[in-house]
Amino acid sequence: MLKFGRKIHKSVADDSIVEVSESNGIRSLYLGSVTIQSSMRVSAPFALELAYSRGMMGFLLFSDKVKNVLTIGLGGGSVPKYIHEYCPDINQTIVEINPQVIRIARSHFYVPENDARLNVIESDGIAYLLNHTNSADVLMIDAFDSVGIPPNFCSQDFFDSCEAALTNQGIFAINLWGSDKKFDIYLQRIEQSFDNKVLMLPTGRPGNIVVFGFKHAPDLRIVNLHARAKMLEHTHKIEFLSFLEKLCEHNPHDNKQLF
Repeated sequence: MLKFGRKIHKSVADDSIVEVSESNGIRSLYLGSVTIQSSMRVSAPFALELAYSRGMMGFLLFSDKVKNVLTIGLGGGSVPKYIHEYCPDINQTIVEINPQVIRIARSHFYVPENDARLNVIESDGIAYLLNHTNSADVLMIDAFDSVGIPPNFCSQDFFDSCEAALTNQGIFAINLWGSDKKFDIYLQRIEQSFDNKVLMLPTGRPGNIVVFGFKHAPDLRIVNLHARAKMLEHTHKIEFLSFLEKLCEHNPHDNKQLF
């Protein structure tokens, strides 16, 4: 966790607190607690400062056909900004329920205004999922509040709705805390929703764990994943080869493919 630095903004509305601090050139977003929700290097606002945010981009390892991404939870907008800047073939919809977060993401974290490839919607993410089945090539969930993941974002019904929101070859990615006492429960629910087609990617110790779920299993041959990771590192400042090693370390495999 980064140090809570000099406070540069605080917004309070309807019992919701949104704060921004800055320390050593790193600007961070907080939602009513000392837990960092998002961080940005001011000198490189479109880079992915936090390891978990780079891990969320791991979906690129599994598909080169992603055309649209749906994200529930904006925060400081690190991943949506990155995709908008560096993945020009991908269109995005981001659903955020807190209007303060949207305003501050744009005023302090350089999230672009809506355009043909980026659409930030102020709405309830769960309701949006239920009304948009079979619509997303990639669905990202990063919906922490001041105390953790809201209960309705980790129920079996919620993960079932996530699976239903994906297209036929869709990929699900969620940011979870590895130290959460209910992590194993959440993982089991995700496995049930995705018929055990699930991979874990730890991005820190204990830190964040990105969990991927697949509508249909992608090509998980390690030699092919390695070649793709190597290619991706030529165009992205993301440690895909290291992430592949962690995927092999933390998921079943037979040295030829991940299961």
